[in-house]
Amino acid sequence: MGSGAGEKGWAERRSVLFPFLLPLFCPAALSEQIRYRIPEEMPKGSVVGNLAKDVGLSVLELPTRKLRVSSEKPYFTVSAESGELLVSSRLDREQICGKKPACALEFEAVAENPLNFYHVNVEIEDINDHTPKFMQNSFELQISESTLPGARFILEVAEDVDIGLNSLQNYKLSLSPSFSLINKEKQDGSRYPELALEKPLDREQQSYHRLVLTALDGGDPPLSGTIELRIQVTDANDNPPVFNQDVYRVSLRENVPPGTAVLQVSATDQDEGVNSEITYSFYRTGQVFGLNSKSGEITTLRTLDFEETKEYSLVVEGRDGGGLVAQCTVEINIQDENDNSPEVTFHSLVEMILENAVPETLIALIKIHDQDSGENGEVNCRLEGEVPFQIISSSKNSYKLVTDGTLDREQTPEYNVTITATDRGKPPRSASLSVTLHITDVNDNAPVFHQASYVVHVVENNPPGASIAQVSASDPDLGPNGRVSYSILASDLEPRALSSYVSVSAQSGVVFAQRAFDHEQLRAFELTLQARDQGSPALSANVSLRVLVGDRNDNAPRVLYPALGPDGSALFDMVPRAAQPGYLVTKVVAVDADSGHNAWLSYHVLQASEAGLFSLGLRTGEVRTARALGDRDSARQRLLVAVRDGGQPPLSATATLHLVFADSLQEVLPDLSDQPVPSDPQAELQFYLVVALALISMLFLLAVILAIALRLRRSSSPAAWGCFQPGFCVKSGPVVPPNYSEGTLPYSYNLCVTHTGKTEFNFLNCNEQLSSGRDILCGDSSGALFPLCNSNESTSHPETLSVVSSI
Repeated sequence: MGSGAGEKGWAERRSVLFPFLLPLFCPAALSEQIRYRIPEEMPKGSVVGNLAKDVGLSVLELPTRKLRVSSEKPYFTVSAESGELLVSSRLDREQICGKKPACALEFEAVAENPLNFYHVNVEIEDINDHTPKFMQNSFELQISESTLPGARFILEVAEDVDIGLNSLQNYKLSLSPSFSLINKEKQDGSRYPELALEKPLDREQQSYHRLVLTALDGGDPPLSGTIELRIQVTDANDNPPVFNQDVYRVSLRENVPPGTAVLQVSATDQDEGVNSEITYSFYRTGQVFGLNSKSGEITTLRTLDFEETKEYSLVVEGRDGGGLVAQCTVEINIQDENDNSPEVTFHSLVEMILENAVPETLIALIKIHDQDSGENGEVNCRLEGEVPFQIISSSKNSYKLVTDGTLDREQTPEYNVTITATDRGKPPRSASLSVTLHITDVNDNAPVFHQASYVVHVVENNPPGASIAQVSASDPDLGPNGRVSYSILASDLEPRALSSYVSVSAQSGVVFAQRAFDHEQLRAFELTLQARDQGSPALSANVSLRVLVGDRNDNAPRVLYPALGPDGSALFDMVPRAAQPGYLVTKVVAVDADSGHNAWLSYHVLQASEAGLFSLGLRTGEVRTARALGDRDSARQRLLVAVRDGGQPPLSATATLHLVFADSLQEVLPDLSDQPVPSDPQAELQFYLVVALALISMLFLLAVILAIALRLRRSSSPAAWGCFQPGFCVKSGPVVPPNYSEGTLPYSYNLCVTHTGKTEFNFLNCNEQLSSGRDILCGDSSGALFPLCNSNESTSHPETLSVVSSI
C-alpha cells in the first residue's frame, strides 16, 4: 500500500446500505440486495457493517438464527456475537476485478430457523496503492540528426493497475532544450507519452542525451515512476519509414489456433539502399503474438482467451537501414466465443426434507456462473425429469429450488434431482449437476390390518394360556412411526371378566386364552383389537375378532322322564290290556347339554321282560306296543332303555320303564301288595305305607267321581273332551334348565308333581288350555290310568307332558 493510502487511513471507509423492505409474504429469501461500500486493503477483522441489523435480526436472535455468509471464497465472515460483517481475508481490488471500473463482491447471507437468504453486494473502492511502473529501467532511442523539429517519438508506457483518478494520469519529462513531452490519449482512455523534437539535433555537438521520464497518477498524494531515456543522435538519414496507417484495428475470435494470421503492417521509406530496408519489430516483446520482421505479418503464438484478455494494444516499429524508426499501433479486439459451459453450484442445501412439507418450501439456493459474455453468458436453468420440485429465479444468476407437489416417503424415499443450465450461445453449451434429496418420514400412515376381520374357532376345554389366534397389522412408516403395538379395545364380555378370558401380546399380536372355554356356557364372543403405532401423535386402527367356541362331547345325556319318585322309588306307567299294536305307551325324554351331533340322541332297548312286546322309537324315544298283550304275557313289564348321543366316543345314560297292563287302578293295587317290601329294620315304615295306600285310594276314588260328574255336567260343551279340572293337581313350572332351550329335544315338555303322600303311583295329567294340534296324554272314559286322548295324531308335534307324583 502506498503512502497515500497510509495517510488516508481507515477513517474514510464508507459503508452505504440500501435496504429494501422485506416482502411480507415471502419469508424464504430476499430478492433485493444489501449494499456496502468499503475501500480495498482493509485489515482483517475490519467491520463492513452491521449485517444483523440491516436484515432485521436482533442480537438475541443470532444464536438460533446462525447468521453466516455463503460464498465460494471467504472474503467476509459474520460475528456470532454482534452480527457485524467482518473482513476475513485480503481485499485487493486489482486482484479481484482487474481493470474493471466497478468492482463488487456479491454473495448470500444465510439465516436458519427459518431458512432465509439475503443478497449482499459489497463494492470495493480503489485506493492509490500502486505506483505507475515502467517495464524497463531505461529506454534506448536513436534519432537522426537530420530529423526535423516537430518530429514525435512514442516512448515507453508505464502501467498503473489502479483505476480512476488513482491510475496513471500524465507524464513529465526532465528539462531539456531539445525535447518536449506530449501526453496523448487512446480511445480507451489510456494515456501514452510522445517525445517531440523542439530543435534540430547536431550529433557533432551532442551525440547522446539522457532524460528522465516520470509517470504520475492522480492520487492524493500522487505516486510516480521513472524511466531513463537514452537518446542517441545518429548520422543523417533523411527519410524515416512511414506506416500506411498510424493505428491498425482488427477483431479476432478467441480460441483461434496458434499461428493464425492476424494482420500485416506495412511501412515505406523513400530512401534508397540500406536506408530504405525496413525491419519490423514489436516495441515491447510479447508472448501472445509473433511478428515477421521482413513482411510485417502478425500471427498468434498461443490460444487466445476472451475471459482472460479482451483487448490487446501492440506497438510495431519499422526501422530502416539508416536507423530511422516509425511506429504504429495495432489494436486487436478479441471476440467472445461460447467456449465456457455454465457452472452450477448448490448453497445451503437442506439435507432432510419432511414428507409433509408444503409446496414452495425452500430446499436450496442455486448459483449459476458462465464466464462468457453477452448471449453466451446468459443462462437458463431447468430440472430434468418428473420430480415434485421446481426452480424459481431469485436474482441474477441465482435460483431457488422449492417443492412443487406432495411428497410421500413411503412411495419415494429419495429423489435424484438433476439441474441443467444451458446458455444462449450458438451452439449452446450446458452443464448438469445432480443431487440426492432424502425425504424424512412423518407419522402419516395408520396401521393397516391384513384382514378386514378375524374369525377364530376354538374347541372347548382348551388348555389355559394357549394361543388361539394372531392378528397382524403393518405400518409403512419408519422407526417409531411404523412400530405397532396391539391391545384389546372393547369386547362383548363383561369388562371384569374380559381379562380372565383372553389377552393379547402387545408386540406380536398373538391372542391367548386365559382359561378353558365351556361351549355350554359361552358359545361365542367378539373382541375389538387395536393396532397403534408409536408416532407423535399416534395413529391406530381397529379390527374385529370373533371367537367361536366349538363343542366337545363332554356332557352325557340326561334323562328327564321317567324319573324316580321323591323317595327314590321307580314310577310306573299303566297300559290298557286291550291296547292295540302301535299304542303309545309312554315316552322316554332326555336332553344333552352339548350341541350338534354331540346332542343328537338315539334310544335303544337294552333289556325287556318280554321281547317283541314293545317298540322304541330310535329318535323319538316313544314306547309303543308292538303287538297285543297275550294271555301268557306278564301284566308287569320292565324295559331298560339306553340313551346315546352322537359324539365320538358317544356318551350314554339309562332309564328303567315299569309298565303295568291293567284296565283300572283297582287291578293294579293287589299287584302292588305283592311287591316285595323293602327290608327296613324300622317297623313304623310298614305302618306308614299302609296308611298312605288307604289315603291314596280314597283320593283316587274321589277324583274319579268328581271327574265323571264334571264330564256329565259339561257333556254339551266342547270342553267335555278336556282333561281333569285344575284342582286335581298342582302344576309346577318347566323343569328343563335354560341350557336345554336350544332345541336338542324334538318336543317341549312341562312336568307337574303333586305331593299328597308316599306311594309309587305315577299319573299323567294334561295342562289346561292346550293349543290345538298337540298330542295329549290323559285319562279316558274307561278309567285307564294313562290312555291317549288321540292316539292317531302325529307325534311330530311338540307335546306338553305333566307328571303327577303322589307321595
